[in-house]
Amino acid sequence: MTTTAQHRIGSGFGATSTAADVVDGIDLTGKLAIVTGGYSGLGLETTRALTSAGAHVVVPARRPSAAQEALAGMESVEVGTLDLSDLGSVRGFAERFLDTGRTIDFVIDNAGIMACPETRVGPGWEAQFTTNHLGHYALVNRLWPAIAPGGARVVSVSSRGHHFSGIRWDDVHWRRGYDKWQAYGQAKTANVLFAVHLDRLGRDHGVRAFSLHPGGILTPLQRHLPKEEMVELGWIDQEGRPLNPAGFKSAEQGAATQVWAATSPQLNGLGGVYLEDCDIAEPAGAGSDRTGVKPWATDPEQARRLWELSAELTGVNAFAV
Repeated sequence: MTTTAQHRIGSGFGATSTAADVVDGIDLTGKLAIVTGGYSGLGLETTRALTSAGAHVVVPARRPSAAQEALAGMESVEVGTLDLSDLGSVRGFAERFLDTGRTIDFVIDNAGIMACPETRVGPGWEAQFTTNHLGHYALVNRLWPAIAPGGARVVSVSSRGHHFSGIRWDDVHWRRGYDKWQAYGQAKTANVLFAVHLDRLGRDHGVRAFSLHPGGILTPLQRHLPKEEMVELGWIDQEGRPLNPAGFKSAEQGAATQVWAATSPQLNGLGGVYLEDCDIAEPAGAGSDRTGVKPWATDPEQARRLWELSAELTGVNAFAV
């Protein structure tokens, strides 16, 4: 099995590039994208960039009315109902989409939750692992009949938070010793491993998958964090203003890497790699700056193991023989 080398390719873009920058000159007319959470934060800027280049964007949303309001006036966008923490809702959205007979060119698994208090969903599953990983796993597998024909790209939005934790194989649902940041880290590692194995399974169909760290951006993703904690982390001051030393990007800059992953011809023929700042990331070093990708997130054996576990938990596997 050949894999793409996890090393920079010199894209010419960087941390300050915006989503509009990376689609400049790219014609997406006639292309269809699905962007989960494409009505808020990075998702909204992703939807804006894709539609500006001519794509039609389907935005699955847990709060369809809020999505309709946020996307009002934007052309070539439609909203669907989807709660990623509810596998029945995932199935319903996928069935409704497949009934339209359309094919998909890009899937951007953008929606997610971060560092929430211990929360149980479905059959008592941990909410971050379920929402960020299992819901997207099930969605892509159920949409596979529309993904495969067009040789789509699937983009899994991870985070440098994957440095916090690998997969907790003996307790993925954190029934013992819940830690909100480590649980977030596990979910973000799962996002990377998902792309690794999907790329392996999908490449013979022309489907390639990527994962990425969008950068640090203050968005509604932080809704579960008290102000005092964000001050202590050095993200904001006492008045709630972002602190520049924290290195935050704007939402337009934060959306750039996922838009680049989905659309850039520079990635043709590549896949299964983790990206940051609109380029392929380097393997993480031994330091603590949390740049690059940890080996536990790109290990093909762990990726295969997670896929099998996800198929068992969700009852869905488009590649089952």
